[in-house]
Amino acid sequence: MAKAKGAIVVDTVKCKGCELCMVACPTKVIEMAREVNAKGFHYSQMGNPEACIGCTNCAMVCPDSCITVYKVKA
Repeated sequence: MAKAKGAIVVDTVKCKGCELCMVACPTKVIEMAREVNAKGFHYSQMGNPEACIGCTNCAMVCPDSCITVYKVKA
């Protein structure tokens, strides 16, 4: 069975840096950016993209629907 590989895209304008996605990620892929968005929040981003399995946990817990998850068979 092929391992699932995933990637996330974060809407950095809408992200308020609540860090719920970081807690929900089983492979610790997500980190907070050092930069801030226009609203002054540190937004989430992929810190370790090769570890993403596309589980969608981050997107499910995001209160503002800022995260889109893509899955690819690797």
